[in-house]
Amino acid sequence: MKTRVHVVTASINELVNISRFKPMLTKHECKVIVVDEGDREVRRRNDKRLTGLSYAFYGPKEREEWFKERFSSGYKRFLSVIPKRCHAETSFGFLVAYEEDPDFVVELDDDVFPMRGHNLVTQHANNLFEGNGVTVHSKEKWYNTINNLELNLNAQIFPRGHPYSEKTRAEKYTWSKIGGDAILNVGLWAGNLDLDALTILRHGGLDGGCDIEGEKCKRRKVIVGQGTYLAVCSMNAAFSPKIIPAFYQLYMNYMGVDRFDDIWSGIFLKKIADKLGDGICLGEPLVYHDKRPRDVFKDLRKELEGMVINELLWKLVDEIRLDGGTYWDCYNSLVHELEKPIANLQYNMHRKFMRAQLEKMKIWLRIIDRLK
Repeated sequence: MKTRVHVVTASINELVNISRFKPMLTKHECKVIVVDEGDREVRRRNDKRLTGLSYAFYGPKEREEWFKERFSSGYKRFLSVIPKRCHAETSFGFLVAYEEDPDFVVELDDDVFPMRGHNLVTQHANNLFEGNGVTVHSKEKWYNTINNLELNLNAQIFPRGHPYSEKTRAEKYTWSKIGGDAILNVGLWAGNLDLDALTILRHGGLDGGCDIEGEKCKRRKVIVGQGTYLAVCSMNAAFSPKIIPAFYQLYMNYMGVDRFDDIWSGIFLKKIADKLGDGICLGEPLVYHDKRPRDVFKDLRKELEGMVINELLWKLVDEIRLDGGTYWDCYNSLVHELEKPIANLQYNMHRKFMRAQLEKMKIWLRIIDRLK
């Protein structure tokens, strides 16, 4: 029986990479959900790229119509959870997938490409549903995902979203041969790593890339143990639809903050998965990340306030106690439990920003209620 897979991508570009993944996608019952900005010429080219696949475009007009059909006159409040012109628009694709209920969802950026010996669908499915792998725990509560990559040079590198505090970067790990299935698999990357702008600048990059590259995975599947967090990168990730109530990608490109949608949604999800006894893992399939040139200083400006919040937010999440036995219940509990500590953040801008996130998270849960 064919696997039912939804591939979600947020892109304003021609989907050259999806056309190259097509041979492995057409072996399954696959639908591509393209969250775009409605550009007719780009869509015309993507129609050709996606020939042979089931696919749908959701630009601003299609997204508005989708919400109108489900929420009628009050739709604008619900539409407001989807940010504009940023990567976190993938949240809309998750809603489509949740309603259509595939076997699993793949989130794929438009600048990652297939690698020889790696099968996007098969290896994501193996890591999600096969009870294998090794498990890592960290004494300091964080695992460095780049620890599972062989690099082109000998350097200690941490991914975008990994806290800067010295303790979280101590890499004091314990390993066990215990495996298991997972609700989220973070596929890793050859070529350009997923680094923040500050790290890229430190290593000689002014155009978004630098001299550090990934070459291959050390371990096919690493399960991140209870109480240990990781920087979840969504450029090549697969997950069970059941987590979508707790996997809103947050309201980015707001108050000058961006690029922490997958990082913070990953922290929230890890807390909830630990509570429910589910696994999160990383490793294969490897993709080749061919990052487009970009202004690293523009990225740095988008990341700076988020970096400050990031050093504290995971600690607040780690300290709260969740109630509930489902992803919806636990996410609802997390939202309400965060309200008090968020009010104690040092800077007014950060308090305002996080209050806005909590409000959007509450609306997200109301949307999920309507789709059940």
